Amino acid sequence: MKTLLKALGVIALLLVVAVAGALTYVKTMLPDVGPASELTVERTPERIVRGEYLANHVMLCMDCHAVRDWSLFAGPPTAGTLGSGGDIFDQKFGFPGRFVARNITPHGIGDWTDGELYRAITTGVSKDGHAFFPIMPYKNYSQMDPEDIYSVIAYIRGLDPVVNDLPVSEPDFPFNFIINTIPAKAEMGKLPVDKGSLEYGAYIANAAGCNECHTKKVKGEVVGELFAGGFEFPLGGGTIVRSMNITPHETGIGRWTEEQFIARFKMYSDSSYLPQTVKPGDFQTAMPWIMYSGMDTADLAAIYRFLRTVPAVENTVERFTPGS
Repeated sequence: MKTLLKALGVIALLLVVAVAGALTYVKTMLPDVGPASELTVERTPERIVRGEYLANHVMLCMDCHAVRDWSLFAGPPTAGTLGSGGDIFDQKFGFPGRFVARNITPHGIGDWTDGELYRAITTGVSKDGHAFFPIMPYKNYSQMDPEDIYSVIAYIRGLDPVVNDLPVSEPDFPFNFIINTIPAKAEMGKLPVDKGSLEYGAYIANAAGCNECHTKKVKGEVVGELFAGGFEFPLGGGTIVRSMNITPHETGIGRWTEEQFIARFKMYSDSSYLPQTVKPGDFQTAMPWIMYSGMDTADLAAIYRFLRTVPAVENTVERFTPGS
């Protein structure tokens, strides 16, 4: 009996040592995406223009790295806050910790090299080597053309400095270990030349992160069909808005024409449009319509044509649940 107990004790000790070793490895050796490259991005006028377009109307860097005015419909960015960061994703929104979008103006990243910025955008690893939570869709960006990433870097280098010192993100246990396993080395793609091709539409849809919001997830895990909607955005006070089904099923955008799809975005870029004030309990959306409305018509058409090719999923989404 004593021999058996002794053996069990040894086994338990070995398990504890193994678990401790694994956790130490994950915490100290990961993420492992390699060092930042020796990179200097030339800030040409063409890159700056392209970067401004991508950051504000496609990739929507300024969706999180600015202060959005949620008293107005679709939460447009507040003037003077572009790049200042501060958007918070925490437990009340279902996140495993408290994650803060950092200041990406020269005040916040002035001491970062271009190689460190490139690594952060495409692999999710910060200057100091810690992992970012993938609310920034770096896995999407890791499939983009390097030239497009260079353009974004060229643009954000020229942002006006905004003094906004922010707290660091704090993942909860055990996600403070799990988060280190998420970043991976980038496998960059190439921007298709033919804007009429499905490959081009897939590229722009990926860059715009359509799948990120229009696929239902719980605590970061995909639980729904791709593009079928149902992702929940708590807006406070029990109010919840859900992303719509954008597959070609009739419960999605199956009956939409290309012209209707484009018009749905462009209505917010009309010079006569002014965002309406939203009172507590009124319909609100997390969809950054005003930012996306600046997307080129050709790019919106390309996304539409791509979405027509994804599997049609029957999923009627209850879009809005008002709070008390």
